[in-house]
Amino acid sequence: MTISLLRPVVFALAAATSTLAVATAHAAADPAAIVKHYAEIAHAKYSDSLDAAKALDAAIDAFIAKPDDETLKAAREAWLKARVPYQQTEAYRFGNPIVDEWEGKVNAWPLDEGLIDYVDASYGTESDENALFLANVVANAKLEIGGETIDATTITPELLADTLHEAGDVEANVATGYHAIEFLLWGQDLNGTGPGAGDRPATDYDTANCTHDHCDRRAAYLKAASSLLVTDLAEMVEAWAPEGDAAKNVTDDPKAGIAAMLTGMGSLSYGELAGERMKLGLLLHDPEEEHDCFSDNTHNSHYYDVVGIQTVYSGEYVRPDGSTLSGPSLSELVAEKDAALDTEMKTKLDASHEAFAALVKRAEGGEAYDQMIGEGNEDGNKVVQTAIDSLIDQTKTIERVITALDIGQVDLEGSDSLDNPGAIFQ
Repeated sequence: MTISLLRPVVFALAAATSTLAVATAHAAADPAAIVKHYAEIAHAKYSDSLDAAKALDAAIDAFIAKPDDETLKAAREAWLKARVPYQQTEAYRFGNPIVDEWEGKVNAWPLDEGLIDYVDASYGTESDENALFLANVVANAKLEIGGETIDATTITPELLADTLHEAGDVEANVATGYHAIEFLLWGQDLNGTGPGAGDRPATDYDTANCTHDHCDRRAAYLKAASSLLVTDLAEMVEAWAPEGDAAKNVTDDPKAGIAAMLTGMGSLSYGELAGERMKLGLLLHDPEEEHDCFSDNTHNSHYYDVVGIQTVYSGEYVRPDGSTLSGPSLSELVAEKDAALDTEMKTKLDASHEAFAALVKRAEGGEAYDQMIGEGNEDGNKVVQTAIDSLIDQTKTIERVITALDIGQVDLEGSDSLDNPGAIFQ
């Protein structure tokens, strides 16, 4: 049995207590039933994400039709709600190649927002890594990409997806997904590690009283990105339907399906969330290294990642309507093999839930995540580090579970931020 750590390829609380506190009794653990239920929960989560994206799209339609403070607030609230079910899907990315290959279309970050729209002078004037650093699609109907002139007169979902997203093979050219929409709704957060999120005015979309010019094109971009998000999520709902490719990949071979479940739990816990999304920003004290950086929603995104990890183990998913989807679980399989190890795993998952609930509580008390990671904020840094430590600790137990279940080699994502922090400053 080998476990190896690889370098990465690269709103309010759901409940006051952990979903792992009470286990649901089932018959003898059956790997086939467990992975089937894992796929069923994936289908439910992506379906809920799709429904929330459709509600966001409708709110964006209403905002574009009547751009004012009220409709902008409603669109922003719809975006925040859309993040809740989607973030709970992220444990499906690792271990499921279909999801990993697709995920960059909907949740890629960080992004060079100057590709999309106007930016503050503090953003800079050029980038050695990205020729499109200040391309500003909203302001420019013609673009030069790789020596070719691109006609962007009409901003469509196809233009964003096929031409602009990761243009020039630069990952920071994020033209689609949640974070492109987030930037278009909030604008840049220019507060550094001080209080406050992005504060884009509604008049950026008001063609009769336009601020920052090109209000019609900005609206077209926002609508194209929102429509594309709906289309992309529908693709993943189909992939996790009973006869979908993603579902069949885990159900056709239950042992491989169990490995995928644990790969998702461990890789999201360690390399992705503890490392790239949290420790890196804490080491650098850099507000740009936060996941939902325009809206200051990072605390919730991190929290729901943790809830999603728990769901993979417990087999229980609390849907946005409050109903619970439950069934055969990985927890039951581990308990059959080693009851003490199952208890340990649930205890560790409860501990991470508590640590991230504390992070959310602090944010809701008025200190946003980018402030928590600020240099000199010892108390805020400590809250973030405690959450990171809880993820590292639970990953150690995930590794023990992998060994106990004897499912073959499982590769978990690593991170320089955790494994070789000195490299971050070179």
